[in-house]
Amino acid sequence: MTNSKIYLSPPHMSGDEKRYIDEAFETNWIAPLGPNVDAFEKELASYVGVSEAVAVSSGTAAIHLALSLLEVTKGDIVFCSTLTFVASANPIIYQGAEPVFIDSEPETWNMSPEALKKALQDAFIQGKLPKAVIVVNLYGQSAKMDQILSLCNQYNVPVIEDAAESLGSTYKGKASGSFGKFGVYSFNGNKIITTSGGGMLVSNDIDELQKARFLATQARDSAPHYQHSQLGYNYRMSNILAGVGRAQLQVLEKRVETRRKIFERYYQELSSLSGIAFMPELSNTKTNRWLTVLTVNEKEAGTSAAELVQAFTEQNIEARPVWKPLHMQPLFKGARYYSHEENKDVAHQLFKTGICLPSGSSMTENEQNKVIKCLKKGLGVLNKEGIVQY
Repeated sequence: MTNSKIYLSPPHMSGDEKRYIDEAFETNWIAPLGPNVDAFEKELASYVGVSEAVAVSSGTAAIHLALSLLEVTKGDIVFCSTLTFVASANPIIYQGAEPVFIDSEPETWNMSPEALKKALQDAFIQGKLPKAVIVVNLYGQSAKMDQILSLCNQYNVPVIEDAAESLGSTYKGKASGSFGKFGVYSFNGNKIITTSGGGMLVSNDIDELQKARFLATQARDSAPHYQHSQLGYNYRMSNILAGVGRAQLQVLEKRVETRRKIFERYYQELSSLSGIAFMPELSNTKTNRWLTVLTVNEKEAGTSAAELVQAFTEQNIEARPVWKPLHMQPLFKGARYYSHEENKDVAHQLFKTGICLPSGSSMTENEQNKVIKCLKKGLGVLNKEGIVQY
């Protein structure tokens, strides 16, 4: 085993974060809210090209606020991408609503417009359209937003764009996360930029985001005493963490460039190997390549994705399977699900065959060499001594 572990996507500090943190301490802006929060919101809104942003405690909190603003409640239905982390759908349950999961499609691995069309048609016939559609941009790659928005607009269903993994990506020249009624970003420790923990809700509807700020600060009424007329949440970001975010945002473009270079090296070294296929990049888009992800055809490669993940683990390298689809999770047992095509479950197939490779922007060339070497050994391209097999 190697001495130090190679992580999937560790935090990568720029070195400038401490200046903003020190400023917060010197001015005693320690509690939630403060100058860094205000500035971070403005700077991120400007970067992604939206009217306004609200800094919150997590991406999950941002999704929850969006559903609250759309008045999703008990008995309502919300459509959601199935191939995603559970945080995309948990807020649907918080609101007492019913999630309906939508399959992926092969070109982006994201929400299938074909499956969405069928789900919307059925909902219309049944007289119960969804209150919202949560579209996830997986591993940095944008979904087919033009098609998805067109379908949702036909039925006047608002879109929440979960761009937790795709900050810095673009779709047809426009920032990922800026297409829906609401957009959501995450600054968790493993994301392309981090505030340790945190998120952002964005929109071009300034009035709705003012309501989000109200709800996120315990829905405290304007009164000299503590008065509350509706349910609120403790969801605002701290001024210290917002300072970290401001410094991180300044290096976002460099982080995207680095991760794309990491992907290109993986692609150059591995794409020609039998049974290996990388997550595609949709035409006229630019993915931040938050994670480099590939699939393994077991028959062609002579090994499975699960076996390769185990081989990485034995070498102290963190690699992960692709997200387990939410319609397969015990938590959502019995939930309705629409596949891409009849007898074609794209998300399930990606889960069975997909591997996420270490992709952190602080990754060294030597570390990447170790990952590549380990994968080649697992595929039988190299023997145990690292010599090419013929």
